[in-house]
Amino acid sequence: MHRTVPLRLVSAETVTEQALRGYTTLRLGGAARRFVVVSTTDELVETVRRLDADGEPLLLLGGGSNLVVADEGFEGTVVRIGTTGHDGETVAAGQNWDDYVAATVADGAGGLECLSGIPGSAGATPIQNVGAYGCEISEVLHSIDLYDRASGEIRTIPASELGFAYRTSVLKGTDAGIVLTVRFSLRHDGLSAPIRYAELARTLGVDVGARVPVADARAAVLGLRRGKGMVLDATDHDTWSAGSFFTNPIVADSDVSGVLARIAEVVGDDVTVPRYPGQGGVKLSAAWLIERAGFAKGHEGPGGRVSLSTKHTLALTNRGAASTQDLLTLAREVRDGVRARFGVTLAPEPLLINCTL
Repeated sequence: MHRTVPLRLVSAETVTEQALRGYTTLRLGGAARRFVVVSTTDELVETVRRLDADGEPLLLLGGGSNLVVADEGFEGTVVRIGTTGHDGETVAAGQNWDDYVAATVADGAGGLECLSGIPGSAGATPIQNVGAYGCEISEVLHSIDLYDRASGEIRTIPASELGFAYRTSVLKGTDAGIVLTVRFSLRHDGLSAPIRYAELARTLGVDVGARVPVADARAAVLGLRRGKGMVLDATDHDTWSAGSFFTNPIVADSDVSGVLARIAEVVGDDVTVPRYPGQGGVKLSAAWLIERAGFAKGHEGPGGRVSLSTKHTLALTNRGAASTQDLLTLAREVRDGVRARFGVTLAPEPLLINCTL
C-alpha cells in the first residue's frame, strides 16, 4: 500500500503513455505509475524520504536529456526535479543548464562557455562529468550538496571526492545520493578557459591554448553544436536525441596495438586513426569507428522511424513516430557492427530505464 505524496501528485489514471515521452529529449518512453513535480529543495528531500519509507521504486528526472525509457514505462514514482535558481557560482540542481551557462557568460565569468548548448539540468552535470569541446565539469566544479538516502543526511562533498573520470563519477550508476546544489569555481576576467579543442580554435581563428572573450567562445560553440544537430529544436528531428549515444571507447594499453592492427586491416595502413590519451589506455573516436564500420549519417533503423542523425553519427534520433524498442534495435546494430569489424565494444552514454542494450 503506497501512501499519497501531497506534492502535485498526478494519479495513475491521468498519467498517459505520453507522460515520460513528453519529458525526455528523445521523446520516447511509456507511462510512470505516479508522477511528482517538486519545486524546492525541501520538497525534493521530503518527497524522497517519504517514498523511500514506503519502499516505492523511484526515478529522478531532470531535463530528460540523458534517459532512454522503456516503452513499458516505469512501475514506480517519477520525481521531476523542478528546483531552479542560481547565484553566481551556485546553482540549483533542477535549473536549466544552458540558461545557467548563458547567465555566467553574461556576467563575464569564464569556465562553462564550452559547455554551452548542452540540454538538461545543472544537477546532472557532475553525475556523468559532462564534457564538450575540451572542457569537463570536473575541471570547474567546486562542490555539491547531496542528499544521502541511506543516512537521511544532506552533505557537502568537494569535487576531489567525486571520483571523476571520462564521462563518469562515483555518482553515476547509483541513486544512493541526490544532487541538490552545484557550485563552480569560475574565472572573473571576462575571458574563456584556454581553448583546447582544435575545431573550436579554428572556428574562433585562434591558436589552441588561447583565451577569448567568453561570449565569443559561447557563440562559436553554439554554432558548432547547431551544425551537428546538438542544440534542441522541436522542428528538427536530428535534435530528438539523447546527444551522443555512445562514449568514445578507451582501449587498454595492453590491447592498443592489436586493435590498431585490426583497424589497419580493415581501413588500410595509410589511414590515420584518431586517438587521444585516456585513463588507463588510448581513447578512440566512436564516431570515426561507426562511420568506418559502414554506418553513415542518416543510417535508418526499423521502418525509418529512427536513424543516426543526418548531421552527426554519434546521435541516434527519433524521426517522429519511433518506439524505444526501435531505438534500441538501431543501437544494437551499430554496437554489434563496430564490434564485428574492429573488435571494439561501444558503451551507451545515456541511462537506460527498464530496458537494456
